[in-house]
Amino acid sequence: MRPLVLLSNDDGYASRGIQALRKALAVHADVVVVAPETEQSATSHALSLHRPLRLRRVEEGLFAMDGTPADCVYVALHAGDRIVPRRPDLVMSGINHGMNLGRDAFYSGTVAAAREGALRGIPAVASSAWVTVDFAKAAELSVRIALALLEERAEGPVPVPTLLNVNFPKDWTGGLRSTRLGARIYEDVIDFRRDPRGREYLWLGGPGVWHEHEAASDTDAYDQGVASITPLILDLTDVAGAPLASRVALRAMQEHS
Repeated sequence: MRPLVLLSNDDGYASRGIQALRKALAVHADVVVVAPETEQSATSHALSLHRPLRLRRVEEGLFAMDGTPADCVYVALHAGDRIVPRRPDLVMSGINHGMNLGRDAFYSGTVAAAREGALRGIPAVASSAWVTVDFAKAAELSVRIALALLEERAEGPVPVPTLLNVNFPKDWTGGLRSTRLGARIYEDVIDFRRDPRGREYLWLGGPGVWHEHEAASDTDAYDQGVASITPLILDLTDVAGAPLASRVALRAMQEHS
C-alpha cells in the first residue's frame, strides 16, 4: 500500500509551493491536500474556536478551508473519512514562500500545520524555501526527506512524535545538513498611523531581519547556502529550569502562609 500523506501550508491551497510539493509527493504516495483559502502566514498554532469554518472541495484530493493551517490539519484528522480515507502515514506542510529559521518556528503557520500532525502522533515535515529557489528541486528533496523518515520509522524505534523543519536558502548549493535552531532577530517596530477619517491604526514589525554566526545552526547553514533539517520538540518543559521553578513555588507558598 502506498503511504498516505496529508499536505497543508500557510500560503493557501493555490500557492506554487504546495503545488510543487503535491506533484512531487504524488509519484510516491497518495496525497490529500487541506490548506487555507488565503494566506495565513504568522498565524502560528491558532485554532478557530469562536467562528464557523467553511470547507470546500476544489477537486479530487484537494480541499480549501477558510481557517488557519492548524485548523486544516485538525479538521482533516478528526472528520472521519470525509477528507482522508484513513489515518495518514505522514503530515507535510509547505513549501512555504520564505524561510522559517530560528524563532520563526514559533510564529510560522507552516510549522504549526506540521506540528498539529506531530501532536497527534503522526510524523511530520515542514518545508520552506527562499522565493527564488527552484521549488521543483526543493520539493524533490523534501519528498526524499519524508520518505527517509518513513523508512527510519519502519526499521526501528524513533522519537515519537517526530517533527522536522526543513529550509532551503537563497543561494542553495544542493547540500543538506542536520542543524539546530539559530537566533533570527527581527526589527521590532510598531508603526502608528491615522486613516483618512482620523482614526488610529498600526502595523506590527519592521522590514529588518538579521542573525549572527552560530555553529551548527539553521541560520549558519543558510549563510553557507546549505539546506537545513532541524528536529523540533513538542514537550516545552525546561528541565534545566526545574530547580528554579521549585524554589519559586516554595517561596510563593511560604509568602502565602
